[in-house]
Amino acid sequence: MVKNYKKDQFGIISQIERSPFVYDKSYIDVGYGQLKTLTNEMAHLRLGYTIGAIGRIPDSILDVGYGTGDFLRVCTNIIKKCSGHDLFDDLLPPTCEFVTNILDQHHDVITFFDSLEHYPEIGFVKDLKCNYVVISLPWCHNFDDEWFENWKHRKPDEHLHHFNKESLAAFMLSHGFEMITYSNVEDVIRKSVYEYPNILTAVFKKI
Repeated sequence: MVKNYKKDQFGIISQIERSPFVYDKSYIDVGYGQLKTLTNEMAHLRLGYTIGAIGRIPDSILDVGYGTGDFLRVCTNIIKKCSGHDLFDDLLPPTCEFVTNILDQHHDVITFFDSLEHYPEIGFVKDLKCNYVVISLPWCHNFDDEWFENWKHRKPDEHLHHFNKESLAAFMLSHGFEMITYSNVEDVIRKSVYEYPNILTAVFKKI
């Protein structure tokens, strides 16, 4: 195992010692800079995948780490109640509710697009009040230590946890959510030079 990382009982690879990471307005600009012309397409892709997975339009949705707000902006066209949680509220679409504590209210669907891996502690998942959880994050194949150490998504202090399909499914199951589907559908937009999947997207149903 690469220095300062450990693998838990689910197979999740997590950073051990961490330094504070600064999330500010520039982080959003840089983080979405390479996808600026594609965020609208990504938002439609994510919503379509979510609707297809659960078989209907959600009654309500909470997007955790909404970033530019593009996903919620698309959601407002067909979902009655849309909410978001992030460090800043100025990019939240005006018809959406800002949620301070994501564990307070019940939502039909809660989404974590490129956000769960940033949380220092992820055990809070067991306390989510929802019917479905949708998660999208870098797909960590962990072929060997050299691969992991040089992997473009291994971003120390920013990406704190790394999952493959099996570890994400096992973790979520232990916290009360069963995987109903998974894919690398976002690779259509988030292209990679590698032959293996780049982004893992999975949908979970509350047990």
